[in-house]
Amino acid sequence: MGQITLQDRFAIPDLGSNTSRPQPKANTGSAFLNWLSDTSTSFVHLERRFDPFYRPLFDALLRDPIARVTTALINRKRPNEGFKIAEERPIPDEEAWGDSIIESFGKQMRLLWKPGGFERGGNTKTHGIVRAEFIVHDNLPAELRHGIYAEPHTYRAWVRFSGPGPYITPDIQDVGFMSMSIKLMGVPGPKLMEEEKFTQDMTGVSTPTFVTPDVNANAQLQIESLQNAQIFYFLNLHRSHVLDLIMQSLWIKTQSSPLEAPYFSCVPYLLGEGQAMQYSMWPKSNQRTRVPRLPFRPPDDYLRHAMAATLGNEDAEFDIRLQLQTDPHLMPIENNAVLWPEKLSPRISAATLHIPRQQFNSPAQINFEKRLSYNPWHCIAEHRPLGNQSRARRRMYFVLSTLRHSMNDIPHYEPTGDEVFD
Repeated sequence: MGQITLQDRFAIPDLGSNTSRPQPKANTGSAFLNWLSDTSTSFVHLERRFDPFYRPLFDALLRDPIARVTTALINRKRPNEGFKIAEERPIPDEEAWGDSIIESFGKQMRLLWKPGGFERGGNTKTHGIVRAEFIVHDNLPAELRHGIYAEPHTYRAWVRFSGPGPYITPDIQDVGFMSMSIKLMGVPGPKLMEEEKFTQDMTGVSTPTFVTPDVNANAQLQIESLQNAQIFYFLNLHRSHVLDLIMQSLWIKTQSSPLEAPYFSCVPYLLGEGQAMQYSMWPKSNQRTRVPRLPFRPPDDYLRHAMAATLGNEDAEFDIRLQLQTDPHLMPIENNAVLWPEKLSPRISAATLHIPRQQFNSPAQINFEKRLSYNPWHCIAEHRPLGNQSRARRRMYFVLSTLRHSMNDIPHYEPTGDEVFD
């Protein structure tokens, strides 16, 4: 198959992707609550300027012990419901909560973006989309040899690195985590979503637990997000999520480069029939790029600059690790705010994500991500997403992706790996 020049397939507009802008002010309907929310946001922005000076010591001495205590406190509040390994159970009103999430995201996207410049509802700011190879290791343990891990193989991939969203702010003013989305190409077999025939998508964020435990809580978060006041999801008198805030805060921080953080699936997936796993991606290099100008304001897109500087000179690699579910209560399927303990099931290296040296920051390549839809349900049955938030993601990601493509008048495109950019 010859190379496909995207300009030959589509007219690629310059959508002004990733132009940074201030985060909108809170709009709760209460001047006092707005002040509280905006003040807390300003404090986070200030803390990000000083975070790199103390965070390495904090992480080395305190992060993991605090995470263990917080996880124990979360688990004390959870009844043991007698789940089996890889067992799923719908939660009450699951479909209705999913509808609420889609409605909130759709409203917010329409408030934030204009037709022709619609961005994703989450994982919004694109730091870069790069070519890569996903290399499955030889001699894996038998329990890991399922689906794409069944035998040694190299898949071509498009990897998108992004910020948290729903806003596109200067990097120093985001909430302090990043995401990675991997689209493997040339994956054989029927897919659980028919809109793509040959891809397998993997997604991860730089916190090991998800921001919400379930789809009910996620619907609550999106309602607060619609008012630009996410802090009141975590801190309120009716259904506080303080422990979840602590877990997130242990890993959100001033990031140095998209290539220098680990990423976690946070939600479980099948690994063959009757076996559940989570996956994670770990940078093989210990290099840490200095954030420029701190404690003064760095460039708005310093994370993309750091990534471009690295890939302009050398390759980058991530170690793909799988963690099997061995305790259905302490490693739950339906609650994604619980950290799966490594003492019960260590993470096992299964593949390498190799990102070759390259230039990726041309406008055409940056805008290429507008054509793509990442959805964990772009997958083979052996890796079906598990749990209520994953079940909601199937419809939510599809509906919101369709909205984005429609508003930008850009058709959905399944890549092959043969794309080139002028």
